[in-house]
Amino acid sequence: MHLDHDQLNQLLDKLAESDIQEFRLEGDDFRLEVRRNLPVSAVAPQMVPVAAAPAPALEIKSTSESSSAAPPAAAGTRSDLVDVTAPMVGTFYRAPAPGEAAFVEIGNRISAGQTICILEAMKLMNELEAELSGEVVEILVDNGTPVEFGQVLMRVKPG
Repeated sequence: MHLDHDQLNQLLDKLAESDIQEFRLEGDDFRLEVRRNLPVSAVAPQMVPVAAAPAPALEIKSTSESSSAAPPAAAGTRSDLVDVTAPMVGTFYRAPAPGEAAFVEIGNRISAGQTICILEAMKLMNELEAELSGEVVEILVDNGTPVEFGQVLMRVKPG
């Protein structure tokens, strides 16, 4: 089975319009798995040639619970901070568009549900919302940088 880029986009559009929660398609030289509306922790990262559909929410882990498989974080993490991690592979954007103000800056107070960044995956802009209120203490990723699943994007002091 051969699947070109246009066919893949059409398939993903159809899946987005449907109620299908999980979908798997395998060919001779590829495997496509799409999972959505699942808890972020239930989706195991897999290395496949085609990216999966974006996850709906932002995964947040305590600094002490960080996985050793996650990309390396800055040295000297504090136990009073909460890691905000990438729920998918994509490109990290701090602002809604080039030339516009960043969603958050170091020292800003954030509220649960507030948009804190965008992750672009397969030309889809996914706004990531904070799952806790607090103060942004560190932003560890530069604007326009590719990120991996589980990579720490920023650290927040709850409160």
